Amino acid sequence: MKIISWNINGIRAVEKKGELQKFLQNEDPDLLFVQEIKAKKEQLSNYLTENSEYLQFYHSAEKPGYSGVGAWVKKSWIKKKNLSQLPVVETGMPGWNDSEGRVICLEFAKFTAIGVYFPNGGKSEAAWLEKLEFYEHFLGYVNDLRKTDKTVIWCGDLNVAHNPIDLARPKENEGSIGFRPEERAWVDKVVDAHWVDVFRTLYPNKESYTWWHMISNARARNVGWRIDYFFVDQADFAKVKSAPHINSQMGSDHCPLALEIDI
Repeated sequence: MKIISWNINGIRAVEKKGELQKFLQNEDPDLLFVQEIKAKKEQLSNYLTENSEYLQFYHSAEKPGYSGVGAWVKKSWIKKKNLSQLPVVETGMPGWNDSEGRVICLEFAKFTAIGVYFPNGGKSEAAWLEKLEFYEHFLGYVNDLRKTDKTVIWCGDLNVAHNPIDLARPKENEGSIGFRPEERAWVDKVVDAHWVDVFRTLYPNKESYTWWHMISNARARNVGWRIDYFFVDQADFAKVKSAPHINSQMGSDHCPLALEIDI
């Protein structure tokens, strides 16, 4: 199974540029999670809501033009796998008011996949504290999900670079949002809870980024951050085949990342 996660930074704009169509043709994912769709479903085209090749689900933010996540499932993959039921789709997290459209979960018979867009936390002290609260609540949420004995996969924009290798200029960004000790310590906590950062585990010494600042032309200079991830339970890591970054794909300030896994 091929799963792709992409912070698309405005799904209508990426469709208008033709980059989304090109991406799907080139990569052909079985399951696609998108973050920062920045639209409500009624604002989207038929291609984005009634696609002939994909079932499409969205969880939009209440605030217009902000945040929001989505999940696409390849119809031919469902048919090929002879699945007896379509995925159960849930949005948000129990006990959390997800008015910003940050979490979407697809539950299949044998596995659960979650797409998430974590808060940035840089707007104010209150936003920073809410980011830390979101981190803790989300970890509890996914820890509870794996008690079902299904394979659990979660992915998306975590808005944190875990270690110095995960950003081009770690010394210059010490203390910056996205690289603060509290955020990095939370990722340590995730790993200690036996969740595997798939990319870093497969490629321990590889310098590869998933986000670049748009205004400073950072992508052309490859001055980036790795803030987008796939995580799987340690017990399921042996099922992973590959987890590349698709750095050549344009259209957003993030690149997509893929996970090939034997479910």
